[in-house]
Amino acid sequence: MSGSRVRARRWRTVLAAVAMATAVPPLAGCTAPEPQESAGPLPIAVEVNQSRDQYGKQAIQLLLTNMSGGPLTVAAAQLASPLFQGDILWERTGGSLELPPGQPKSLPARLPAPVCNRDRSTALQSTTHETTIQQPVATVRYSEPGRAGLREVAPVALDPFGVLERNNRELCLAAEVAAVTDIVLDRSLEVAPDSRTAVVRLVITPKEADGAGTDVRSMTIASIDGTTLIAAPADEPWPRNIRITQGAPRSELRLRIRPARCDPHAIAEDKVGTLLPLRVGVGEREGQLKIPAGTALRGQIYDFVTAACAPA
Repeated sequence: MSGSRVRARRWRTVLAAVAMATAVPPLAGCTAPEPQESAGPLPIAVEVNQSRDQYGKQAIQLLLTNMSGGPLTVAAAQLASPLFQGDILWERTGGSLELPPGQPKSLPARLPAPVCNRDRSTALQSTTHETTIQQPVATVRYSEPGRAGLREVAPVALDPFGVLERNNRELCLAAEVAAVTDIVLDRSLEVAPDSRTAVVRLVITPKEADGAGTDVRSMTIASIDGTTLIAAPADEPWPRNIRITQGAPRSELRLRIRPARCDPHAIAEDKVGTLLPLRVGVGEREGQLKIPAGTALRGQIYDFVTAACAPA
């Protein structure tokens, strides 16, 4: 059975169960369209996903599948989740989107600011009533041939890979770190004379302490991980357990790097190899913070890996 048929069968089962529980909130700034009339399976299913090139860019995908059996045209789509402060909107770059029956299409969407300061165990209760409220709900506006005007449907969106939860954790962690210090990669790469290794510099600029210094915040970089492109040389490991405190002077960590791999696809297919992962702890949060290389440094890293992997 094809992937699209499997997806369609799964969605028909899910949507038949939630169709009676869905609400239809109008999209902001528009005349209210005709609501979905049938209590049966909804015509459009929505799933949350994220492509590798969206990592570190605060963006996700809304995967729409036409379950109606006929062609539909999508005019607008958004997602509401208690994990984020505003609606997650499809970033439409042109006109409407043609949605053939049974064919999923991915719509890019920018994530708003996360909701961090709340009791997550209460907010994500798994009772039947709370599940209906707390699950992300999409609002899709669409039209169909032979029927005038727009219709609107609000299916509960599936998030099988936990994309929203993971991004919420990462963004909340990044916000806590940003309150203590700025951490960036310097835009220049220092390549060794033999072109086999290079040095990237992690620049740490602590924030000023608030008030009279009685509530100075700190964080720790427990370790620094390699990526699909770069790694630490065996004889020069990267530092660990670095404590950073508000009000401390600016500092730099010099990280010597080598290519992590030299197969032909390492650069051509790379999506996340220039995001440097830090294992950090701040306040009550622990997790991975990815520091992106800017455009200039990213190009230099690609050039370095290419040259270092070339035959002697």
